[in-house]
Amino acid sequence: MERGWAELGRVIRAHRKRAGLTQEQLAERAGLHRNYVGLVERGERNVTVDVLARIAAGLGVPLSRLVADAEAGTEAGEPSDPDSG
Repeated sequence: MERGWAELGRVIRAHRKRAGLTQEQLAERAGLHRNYVGLVERGERNVTVDVLARIAAGLGVPLSRLVADAEAGTEAGEPSDPDSG
């Protein structure tokens, strides 16, 4: 599962950068600490569905998009197109 958390972290980072947000801005939007967001992005922290939902809301994307992108192994910087599929 370590690889799964790492991939999810890469997807979160890609969406955050695409949205033009810093870790601090995302953390504020999600009600989390900036250091925690960094740990999640590096795959060093296992997160609950509640935390993932807060991150997704902070990014303005559906939680299902984050999970789908992670499952698909979407490369960082290239989240899947929300209009496709």
